[in-house]
Parts: sequence; structure tokens; C-alpha cells
Amino acid sequence: MTLLLSALLSIGYSLGALLVLAATHFNAKQYPQHRGVRWAGRGLLASLGVLQVAHAFGLWAYAPAMIHMVYGAALLLVAPCFYLMAVQVLVPQRPAPRRAKVFAHLAPVLAAAVLPLAWILPLAFGLGSAYLVWLLHALWTLRAARSQWMQEVILLGLAAVVGVAVCVVGLVQVGVPTEGFFAAYACAIGFALLLVQLLLGLRPQLAQDAMDTAQAVAYATTTLGAVDVPAALARLEVLMAEQHRYRDADLSLPQLAQELGLGAHQLSELLNTRLGKGFGRYLRERRVAAAKQMLLDEPTASVLSVGLSVGFSAQSNFYEAFREIEGTTPGQYRKLFLARKQADPAGNAPN
Repeated sequence: MTLLLSALLSIGYSLGALLVLAATHFNAKQYPQHRGVRWAGRGLLASLGVLQVAHAFGLWAYAPAMIHMVYGAALLLVAPCFYLMAVQVLVPQRPAPRRAKVFAHLAPVLAAAVLPLAWILPLAFGLGSAYLVWLLHALWTLRAARSQWMQEVILLGLAAVVGVAVCVVGLVQVGVPTEGFFAAYACAIGFALLLVQLLLGLRPQLAQDAMDTAQAVAYATTTLGAVDVPAALARLEVLMAEQHRYRDADLSLPQLAQELGLGAHQLSELLNTRLGKGFGRYLRERRVAAAKQMLLDEPTASVLSVGLSVGFSAQSNFYEAFREIEGTTPGQYRKLFLARKQADPAGNAPN
């Protein structure tokens, strides 16, 4: 009874979490130049939603929803959708998967039309195990390039452990799955979604940072051989310091590269190898630096208006970036300066 109640609670939480992730994470603002990531992520969320709805119907009355072809198809969609999303985040230098490759990864879904659920389970979880091995290897390759690697990966690692455990149980499941298995699977999905939401809450910019890091690691061969690097850096400084291009909330790497007369990969390498940071981090630092000046120069302006003025699309993104770079919030930064100014009218701005 306890497992059943936990499963039903997990299902309710999962359906809400899936809607929140679909609305706040897999959108054009988070992935403006990665349409494939958005579609793969939405496919993953949709397949998990179908599974949890089927679990709810099945666990209430052990209805035949769990053995329906739709359930099997959703089960087989989870792993390839996750892979197609993750490969574009962790290996951004690789071209987006072509249609034929996408179809090849999704082909096992067709098995749901002809195979019984007792066969679909080991097939789905076997594929899931293979994709998880790839994920862990991809994360491991980034360990040396990320100073916060252990902190950022720990929750994803826990989610992967949950996935491995479910895969093992699914692979050893014999015959028709039991109600207990489906209840445990529903709980595992809910727990994994909780970990992902915690991770994204702590690090909203994690996906962009992971892309930047993976891109930097991939630069074994330079793309800047024919580029006048000092001149390119000078042009970049003009665009930022004089034309304030960072204020454009929709500014993208390809767009900025075009304005500099470079390719997107060239600009990415220029930032990573010459300035030691990816495009996302560079843009956040520029915006935070401008915000610091505005906070002090315009003490009556709201923190939100300052964040929007320098190019942040939402207050949460502004606060997260400011705290990441300055170690404090914008409001606390301003208060510290005003307190110092009252104590010493000739005092300097806080460092």
C-alpha cells in the first residue's frame, strides 16, 4: 500500500513537473539555435507523460492501459529522445543529427506494434542502458574542463543511477510485469524529475555552460588559422563597449559571429581559447558588469528594470548570473555600496 501511494503521488508530481519543464526549459529562449534539442526534449517529456498517465490508470485498477501499444511505444521513445537531446548539448561541435539518423534511433518504436510488453521491457531498458553508458562517458570527458564539474554533475549522476536501477529491474523482469514493478517505475520517474528540477533550479544556465565547455574541449585543431585574432578581439570590444550589443536579449553566437565577419565555430574558439570562457559566460559577464554600473548610477531604478536593460530576458536569469559572477544578489550589491557611501562619501564601489 505504501509503494502504491508513493507511486500515485509521484505520478501527480511528475505530470506537473513535465508541464513546467516543457514551458520553462525546452523553448527558444533556452535553446535559440538548437531546434533539435527543443524537439527531442519535448519528445522525452511527452513520452514520460504518457507512461505516467498509463501508470495512474493501471495502478488504480490494474487496467489494460499498461499493455496497450501506446505504452510500449512511449517506453521505447524515452531512451532515444534523451540521447538525441543530450548529444546536441554535450557534443555541440557535431552537426545536428540528420533525419535518417533520427529515424534510425527511433526505429525500435515500431516494435511496439508487434511485440508483447514482456518483450518490449527488456528491449527498452537494454537500449536505455546503452545510452546511459554513452552519457556517463560524455560527462566524464568534460571533468577536467569544468571547475564545478563534481557539484554540477552530482544530481545528474543520481538521476543516472536511478535510470540504471530501473534498467536492471526491467532487464531481469520475467514474463508479464507486476503491479509492484510499475509502481516502482512510476516512483523512479518522479524522483529523476525531482533531481533534474533541483539541478536546473540551482544552475539555470547549465545547458549553455555544458555546450560551451564541450566546444572548448573539442578544439584540438584550430579554426583561427586565417583569422587576425587581435583585430577580431578589437572589433568584439567595440561591439560590446561602444555599441552595447550585449543589451540584445536575443543575441546569439551565430549572429555575433556574422557581425564580426567570423564563422560561429571561429568565434566560439576565439572566446574559449583567447578569453578563457564560452559565449554564454562571456555574455553574462558583460551584462553583469553593465548592471553593476547601472545599479550604482541609478539608485531608484528597480533591480528588474536594470536586468532587462542590460539584456537579461528574465529576473531569475539576472539574479542567477549576478550571484554566479559576483557572489551576491543585485539588491545586496547596491545596498552594500549605499552603506559604504553613507559611511564614506568618497568611498569606492564594492569589488
